[in-house]
Amino acid sequence: MDDQGEGLRVDSPRWRIEADPDTVERDLSRLVLTLVELIRQLVERQCVRRMEQGNLTDEQVEVLGVTLMRLEDAMADLRERFDLTPEDLNLDLGPLGTLLPTQ
Repeated sequence: MDDQGEGLRVDSPRWRIEADPDTVERDLSRLVLTLVELIRQLVERQCVRRMEQGNLTDEQVEVLGVTLMRLEDAMADLRERFDLTPEDLNLDLGPLGTLLPTQ
C-alpha cells in the first residue's frame, strides 16, 4: 500500500525530478529571473497607473523612471550572463498561455 492513496508511488516517474547537473545553474537562474521579471513588469504597470492618475510628483516620476530603467538594464546583464533571452523567461503555462505578456 502506498502513502499517496491514489495508486501513485513516490518513486514513479511522475514524481521524479530530472535535473541535469550541467544545466541546473542556468535553469535555476532562468526560474529566478522569470519571477523577478514578472514582479518588475507588475511594478512598472503600477507606476504607470499611479502616474496617469496624477498620484506622483514630478520628482517621484523621475526617480521611478530611473529606477525602472536601471532594473531593466540589470535584468539584461543577468540574462546575458546566463545566456538567456527575454523569450526564455516567458514560461509557457499550457492552456493558460504564457506567463509574461508578449511585447
